[in-house]
Amino acid sequence: MEVGIPFDLIVTIVNKGHSDAIIEASKEAGAEGGTIIPGRGTGVRENKKFWGIPIEPEKDIILTIVPQEITDTVLKALMKAGKLDKPGAGISFVVELKKVAGICHMCMLEPDHQPSK
Repeated sequence: MEVGIPFDLIVTIVNKGHSDAIIEASKEAGAEGGTIIPGRGTGVRENKKFWGIPIEPEKDIILTIVPQEITDTVLKALMKAGKLDKPGAGISFVVELKKVAGICHMCMLEPDHQPSK
């Protein structure tokens, strides 16, 4: 079944443990939820040491698929919840999805597929 509405993927990368606020903000802004993947940072702000031993900073990568009509609203909510305007707090970006499968619950059923009353 092909999905007839356009979707975006919002990718948000924050320090480990900060993903709960991101997921909650995305849901309040209209997203259905998200997927959290563990990661590690290698950016310019990631060169911290503890007693001379390099620390590999742990990250949470949050993937959120949303209809394009609410992308801006969800992104603004994520930026506020994650304080992404502060250096080192994280990053969020949007990727346009060409095709999506497996999210039928997010799509409107076509008129001939509506459940009978």
